[in-house]
Amino acid sequence: MAPYLRLRQICLVAPQLAPVISDIAAIMGLAVCYRDGNVAKYGLENALLPVDTILLEVVAPFKDGTTAGRFIEKTGGRGGYMAIFCCNDPDERGRNANALGVRTANVIDHAPYHGVQLHPRDCRAAFIEFNHTEGSDDILGAYPPAGPDWQKFIRKDVTLALTGVEMQSPDPAGLAEHWGKIIGVAPEGAELKLPNATFRFVKGASEIMSALEFRVADRASVLHAAKARGLAVAGNEFLLGGVTFRLVA
Repeated sequence: MAPYLRLRQICLVAPQLAPVISDIAAIMGLAVCYRDGNVAKYGLENALLPVDTILLEVVAPFKDGTTAGRFIEKTGGRGGYMAIFCCNDPDERGRNANALGVRTANVIDHAPYHGVQLHPRDCRAAFIEFNHTEGSDDILGAYPPAGPDWQKFIRKDVTLALTGVEMQSPDPAGLAEHWGKIIGVAPEGAELKLPNATFRFVKGASEIMSALEFRVADRASVLHAAKARGLAVAGNEFLLGGVTFRLVA
């Protein structure tokens, strides 16, 4: 199989799922496709919403001592939790990361799905996961973490696509180079360009996944919906689920 890499999923973390999930759904015109009982063993509950072919997940801890809970405490609830990539060979990408000194934190093997999660401390800013679903290389094919029929929940009347991820660091060029080595994409300036999304690295006080960029049909109506849900809107963006939701035309 020819090597490939696409952004498959972004995972945010929140102290509670409500009202984050209902706010995202109402403001962005998205629908929950799945709640995965498998994450309960990690002390988490979750919900996933498809944004075209990229999944947006929110997880929330329901007991003490979870990795997600520690992440919230460490970051003060600011910053995205995971960037999840689908690829042809997660194990090979995991080995390449290990050779760079990036440890494997967890391996998930639920056939036909196989995922390799890397240690967030070594990745810097957020978890990185590589995964592959056997026999499902179509971008609209089976993806077990999103449920059996996630494709039926794609809504495009309000939000058209998740186009970009902003990463913040005191050394954005250094973080871009580091993430580029891990995921196997050479930086173009302070950007890593994937077939379906761009990671942009900007100056900031701490290393976090700071913003998500969405292409929407009507920015004014989405911003109005955010205000109606009580969110503070500044320009074409608002804070939700620990990250800035930035709207692009």
